[in-house]
Amino acid sequence: MTAILTLWSKHMTKYLIHSEEVIGTLFQPVLWVVLFGLGMESVMKDLVPGLNYIAFMVPGIIALTAMSGAIQGGLTFLQERLLGTMKEYMVAPIPRISILMGNALSTTTTALVQSMVILVVGILMGARLDIFPFSWLGGILMIIVFSIGFAGIGLAVAAKANSTGGYHMLIFMLSLPLMFVSNTLYPLSSLPTWMKIIGQINPMSYLVDGLRQTIFANSISASIGQPLELWLCYVVVIMFSIFGMSMAYFSFKNAIK
Repeated sequence: MTAILTLWSKHMTKYLIHSEEVIGTLFQPVLWVVLFGLGMESVMKDLVPGLNYIAFMVPGIIALTAMSGAIQGGLTFLQERLLGTMKEYMVAPIPRISILMGNALSTTTTALVQSMVILVVGILMGARLDIFPFSWLGGILMIIVFSIGFAGIGLAVAAKANSTGGYHMLIFMLSLPLMFVSNTLYPLSSLPTWMKIIGQINPMSYLVDGLRQTIFANSISASIGQPLELWLCYVVVIMFSIFGMSMAYFSFKNAIK
C-alpha cells in the first residue's frame, strides 16, 4: 500500500507542477460547455420546451473529461516505460502489481478532479443541480468507477504501445466513437436504429444517463425520451470498470515477463 501511495504522490506532484498539462486537458471540455452548450441552448429551447440543454450536455462532457484524464494517465505510464523508469520500479523491493495500482489511482484522481472542474463550469453556465444532495454522491461514485475502467484501458494500451504516436492513434480510434455513438450530445431516441443499438451497448451512455438522473435530475425535460434504468447504469459502469482493470492487469503482466 505504501508503494501505491508513493507512486500516486509522485504522479500527482508532477501533474500539479506542470500547469500546462492541467490547462491543456481542461481546455477542450470547457470550450465544449461554453461554446457548443450556449449555441445549442438557444436552438434546443425552441425544439424541446423546458429542457436545460447545459444540464443535459454537461454529464456527457464530464464523461469525456474523465476519459481524457484516463488517457493522459496512460500516456504517463507509457513515457515511464519508454524512458526506462519502469525498470527502476521493477528492481525496487515492492510488489509489481503496486506499480499498476499506483498509476491507476493517480489517473483516476486526476480524471475526477478534472470532471469536478467541468461540473463547476456547468453550474456557472446555468445547469441546476438536483435538490437531493445524496443523489450527487451516487453520480460522483459513477464518475470514479468509470474513470477506473477507462484508466485500465489506457494503461493496457500503454503497456503494449511502442510510441506515444501509436498510443494516441489507438486511443483516438477508441474514444471518438464512444463519444459520438452515445447520448452525450443528443438522446439515444433521436439516433438512427444502428447507432441506437451501438449506443445501448456503449458504457459511456450509461454513465451519462446515470449522471443526468442523479446530479441533474431536476433539469432534464421528460420530453427527450425514456432514460436508461438507473440501476442498470450502475451495473454497466461497474462491469466496465472490472473489464478495464482486467485488461490493464493482463497487459501489464505480459509486458513485464
